[in-house]
Amino acid sequence: MSVEKNREEAARWLKTGQSDLVTARVLLTNRRFAHACFHAQQAGEKALKALWYFRDMDPWGHSIRKLIDDMAKATTNRHDELSLLINGGTKLDRFYILTRYPNGLPEITPDMAYFEEDAGEAIKIADSILERVGKLIDEEFEEQPDNYRPEQP
Repeated sequence: MSVEKNREEAARWLKTGQSDLVTARVLLTNRRFAHACFHAQQAGEKALKALWYFRDMDPWGHSIRKLIDDMAKATTNRHDELSLLINGGTKLDRFYILTRYPNGLPEITPDMAYFEEDAGEAIKIADSILERVGKLIDEEFEEQPDNYRPEQP
């Protein structure tokens, strides 16, 4: 894919991640904490996938931690900066399944297991992942010698 196409695809994924983060905030406000946690995880996952697409790579899976680790195996490009997101990403990964299925926790439902503090922390982590990934994409785009720049009128 061209740099231009990679940037467009990354922008689509980041925009969708930002939408998930807005949804998480709405759910938090409406006291739907398990669902807010899940959407925060989705925001972080989509942000990482945006970086994969920007780098012309093909992401696989839903674990934020694994997306970071696998990127380190595929490229060393700025992995030290991404590694700062591992702890938060791993926390968000805990919200991928258990927040959605009643059989994930013994004899209770997700709505009984997640609280306002969980949702607030998840949103804060997702926000930091989206911000960091967005900055990395912008910085890497600026560093590319053949980056696409449309003419300004």
